Amino acid sequence: MNTADDEEVLVGDILALTLTAEQAGGRLDKTLAEHLPDLSRARIQALMAAGQVTREGKVLTDTSAKAQAGEYELLIPPPEAAEPQAQAIALTVLYEDAYLIVVDKPPGMAVHPAPGTPSGTLVNALLHHCGDSLSGIGGVARPGIVHRIDKETSGVVVVAKTDAAHQGLSALFAAHDIDRIYVALVRGAPTPPKATIVTQIGRSSTDRKKMAVLKSGGREAITHYSTRTVFGQQKKPQAARLECTLETGRTHQIRVHLASKGSPCLGDPVYGSGPPTPAVRDAMAQAGLTRQALHAAVLGFVHPVTGETLRFESPLPPDMAQLEALLSAL
Repeated sequence: MNTADDEEVLVGDILALTLTAEQAGGRLDKTLAEHLPDLSRARIQALMAAGQVTREGKVLTDTSAKAQAGEYELLIPPPEAAEPQAQAIALTVLYEDAYLIVVDKPPGMAVHPAPGTPSGTLVNALLHHCGDSLSGIGGVARPGIVHRIDKETSGVVVVAKTDAAHQGLSALFAAHDIDRIYVALVRGAPTPPKATIVTQIGRSSTDRKKMAVLKSGGREAITHYSTRTVFGQQKKPQAARLECTLETGRTHQIRVHLASKGSPCLGDPVYGSGPPTPAVRDAMAQAGLTRQALHAAVLGFVHPVTGETLRFESPLPPDMAQLEALLSAL
């Protein structure tokens, strides 16, 4: 029988663990999670509720009970079928191993199914692409989404394939220990050209479909931005290219923050109040830009399982690249 030090999760099999007297004494679910790092505490609680955890053959259901020394067995059921259906959708894969996959998401693709977008999403594509290599997130054979970018925002996304990777990536994002750089083409240019925006972001009180900068409530949001290129006259810029580094990851954070500075993303249908100049509008039409000009260009992190330092860069997609070229001629 294996000990906690050399155990690995066997999906659809029995996971065995021996707790010594020194390891016992703490809350049961927490103790098991500490000694079984590939299973989250929530997963262990769900297994106990389903009667899948035993000690010396006795079923354990009280998660708050004290852990006792002895031999434990956890029955890990095979992953349930995921609700979203696998779809053969082409993906640009930047990196993939047994634990995670990094893709360059095109504009127009939602990350996961939702009302209005039941299919054609990144999750549908990953279910087909990854197939049996998905060992299950929380017991379900599905990709583990740890961060999202908007449907019409393009760029780099990392997705977990295992519970261990999902927990590790989630911890990195929660600790803000991850590099995320976005490129935005915006109306005008913000003042000052380089700064850090710190606000509270939450649901707008006037439009529940929108996020907004709030004076009270909401969640803290921090965006660092730097103006890289100004298009048009320096004294009266018509547009600019910005690099935005996220310290937090709130819904629509960059779009809301840039709009609050008076320089919303070009083409933003929600936060782009006020029209750009006629020359910029012509450039947007010629480039075929029909979305917010926002691209997740860089994603860097330490691999949660192997410890390898990874960094991925994505060039501007065709619509933004052409728009930037046209703006350069202003």
